[in-house]
Amino acid sequence: MRISKFQLAVILIIGIPLSLWLLFNKLLYPAIIPASLLKMYTFFIVLGVLLYFTANRRYTAQLIQPIKEFLTNPEKKRWIGITQRISLVLFPFCLSYLTYNYFTPEFSEPIALRAIHPAPPSSVTVFNKTYNLLTLENPYRRLEKEDPVEFKILVEEGGEIYFKNCFVCHGDVLDGRGFFAGGFNPIPANFQDVGTIAMLQEAFLFWRISTGGPGLPDESWPWQSAMPIWQNFLSEKDIWRVILFLYDYTGRSPRTFD
Repeated sequence: MRISKFQLAVILIIGIPLSLWLLFNKLLYPAIIPASLLKMYTFFIVLGVLLYFTANRRYTAQLIQPIKEFLTNPEKKRWIGITQRISLVLFPFCLSYLTYNYFTPEFSEPIALRAIHPAPPSSVTVFNKTYNLLTLENPYRRLEKEDPVEFKILVEEGGEIYFKNCFVCHGDVLDGRGFFAGGFNPIPANFQDVGTIAMLQEAFLFWRISTGGPGLPDESWPWQSAMPIWQNFLSEKDIWRVILFLYDYTGRSPRTFD
């Protein structure tokens, strides 16, 4: 079916930006291109299409011909009047809406409230049990000396659990740079950093992993962590095995209460 230059221009101006938006905001998650860049792409697409279709007089005439025919057709005088009235209402409304959105302040997270290690509670209730975090220890840590073979098996199992559930955020080398890390602010914890798990007891990690972001104290919520509540998806043994893997892979030793 043969279409006019005007119809083709409209299809390109609407279709290409819409396709980009659907691709980068809906099909690819999280969005890997900032919204500002998509707007820039849209601007250059519209500009490029208009430049192409006005490159010479013949193209320009073909582009504006349907518009001229519509405006000069006496049979469509009534529709022209309706279109003008709608435009007089919609244009100021759209302009006002865009202006309001542009100048409305955005409230970003207060930097002062970001704490790498929020203060843990003295006790926590997870897996239908209450644990004293001041005395809680990893029940499998003793196997590191008592049964190194069994301990190694637990570490490997913890690695499997990590790569099934955690690496897309925390990274395949535990550096907090997983596939989805760019979608979070702040990014997931970097376990390779000497300021993270190397500074903590295993009880702290058990609390943080089990309760996730919603388990944080009020002074840290909601910008400190996007981590899910893993007690809803993993068993108690799974979490302890992941903790063993984290320390083993990074070569760190957990801090003890002593």
